[in-house]
Amino acid sequence: MDGVDAWLAAAAASPWALAVMAAVVFADAFLVVVPGEAAVTAFGALAVAHGAVPLASVIVVAGAAAFAGDLCCYLVGRRVGLERWRWMRGPRVRAALEWARLRLERNAAVVLFTARFVPFARLAVNLAAGASRVGAARYLGVAAIAALAWAMYQAVIGAVVAALVPGGPVVAVVVSIVVAVGIGVGIDLVLARRAKRRAAARG
Repeated sequence: MDGVDAWLAAAAASPWALAVMAAVVFADAFLVVVPGEAAVTAFGALAVAHGAVPLASVIVVAGAAAFAGDLCCYLVGRRVGLERWRWMRGPRVRAALEWARLRLERNAAVVLFTARFVPFARLAVNLAAGASRVGAARYLGVAAIAALAWAMYQAVIGAVVAALVPGGPVVAVVVSIVVAVGIGVGIDLVLARRAKRRAAARG
């Protein structure tokens, strides 16, 4: 365990550490299987457990990377629309994109903000926002605030766990990731149940 702690300390102190985290977060905007949330949460835990990287730096870098990824998705939607590529035409993806488009028509700001916290929803919403021609000025402002709020939320989860859970950096990182994933799964389940209830009410 001491060896792993030392390795984590060295990794956190590396000049490339935040760059690697930023790359993971950026990729997470396009690929929902990339663990962007877990990366930010782990660095939040390491910021408190080791202090090699300031928590504020983790939040700012993660927020900037998240915003850059979301902006790229928006630009893709604006440039190519929602039907150019084969994966966009699958039934589940089409349903998600149509859901996002309808929500954006009703309340774009709220949808853009809340979608940042739901992995697949943020991809669909950002693509749909671009394809629906949501104004760039409006989009940029909301997306930037949402990205920073998301980064703060994820990093603080790790920081709080590291401050409260004994056992050193390894335990802090593992527990913080489990907590973050658990919260994400919980949100997904709640949203799925709400969607089923709405579908049942309409049917």
